[in-house]
Amino acid sequence: MAKDELPEPKRRNKTLSVSDALSGALDPVLKKRGFAGRDIIAQWRHIAPPPFDQTTLPDKLSWPRSNHGAEGATLYLRCAPGQALFAQHEAPAIAAAVNRYFGYVLVNDVRLSAAPFTPGSGLKAQKPYQPSQSELAKVGKATEMVEDDDLREALRTLGLALSRRSPMKNQ
Repeated sequence: MAKDELPEPKRRNKTLSVSDALSGALDPVLKKRGFAGRDIIAQWRHIAPPPFDQTTLPDKLSWPRSNHGAEGATLYLRCAPGQALFAQHEAPAIAAAVNRYFGYVLVNDVRLSAAPFTPGSGLKAQKPYQPSQSELAKVGKATEMVEDDDLREALRTLGLALSRRSPMKNQ
């Protein structure tokens, strides 16, 4: 490369998923809590056996200080009120489920964390959206020229979803 030539700048106008955009911000926080990645937290609903998938959340992984490999961490769980005794009793089953998911002995022991349990907001039921007559008419007019029935229906569904999200509906 000549002295006059500058390296081509990195493209910054590419699309990213939310998880990719936040990974840089979340990874240092998760590493402080002992997690190598986001899998155990993000997939907890699939990893934990029922009812612990709804009543517990991973808080931290504590690794032993020996140099004998990465196996055998202690998983600390936040637990819903009234579920602590049950979760402690079923700790071997929870550890087995985590190990089964990852395919190796990641967790040797499960203990309860003193941190309070805060369940996710994803469980809240949402009201079904009912578009107004003006929105239906506007989207119908925009898609009426499309000849393919499947494509017209897909565009109509997309148009209604976008009109619901739009802050300026009357433009």
